Amino acid sequence: MLKKPQMNSLCRTLLRFWNSSIGKKLIVALTGLMLVGFLLGHMAGNLLIFQGREDLNDYAEFLHHMLHGWGIWIFRLGILGAFVLHIAATVSLVRQNRSARDTRYACDTTVQAPASSRIMIWSGLTVVAFVIFHIFHFTIRVDPALASMKDPGDPARHDVFGMVIKGFQNPAIVLFYIVAISLLCSHLSHGIASIFQTLGLRTEKTRVAIRNLAWGITILLWIGFLSIPFLVATGTLKDSGGGSAVHESSLSIPGAPASKS
Repeated sequence: MLKKPQMNSLCRTLLRFWNSSIGKKLIVALTGLMLVGFLLGHMAGNLLIFQGREDLNDYAEFLHHMLHGWGIWIFRLGILGAFVLHIAATVSLVRQNRSARDTRYACDTTVQAPASSRIMIWSGLTVVAFVIFHIFHFTIRVDPALASMKDPGDPARHDVFGMVIKGFQNPAIVLFYIVAISLLCSHLSHGIASIFQTLGLRTEKTRVAIRNLAWGITILLWIGFLSIPFLVATGTLKDSGGGSAVHESSLSIPGAPASKS
């Protein structure tokens, strides 16, 4: 157990790290890396909808029972912490840069990328609003119609498959998802490259490769996340009986196993 002088020293060190621009940039980069990894994993899980109801619901059940139910909460708290730190460090950096505009260096930086900075701020705020809405929409499930859906093959568990199909049958929600995911990807197209730069991995030799990687991940996430609401909205992906009474999606994917009833 740390003694009081040691704790005070540690607190002062952490405070100095936080107050430095380098410290904040490292926090933004590392939390950004965590969030990009989360988005890729979340997208991969979502795409199980194309495998059918059983596979998606099995995946959701596994997440909620992992480590006896503690796993999902540990993961959620970790991602929430990274998200809050990412926002706090970014806002603090913006304020710090604005207060230092009387210097030549700060002015030069502002001149080089004013539009990019403004887009990052607004896209970031939209992402925050989207995350809050998404949590209430599909995690907390404030809509009773979504919250009450049960898997027809196992009524003891929630029907995530049917919930997603029903949740995207509202055109206004689909439109909001399209706008929010597009702004998120706009944020990522710049943010991913910035992560490499902050970590000292972006050089003249790797600049093009990192830019292509950033765009590749961004496009992959854009298509992956928006394919589901788009296909539901167009009627290509649907629960043919409407709600939890139907066992299979009407979307046929070559080579994909059919859902079991």
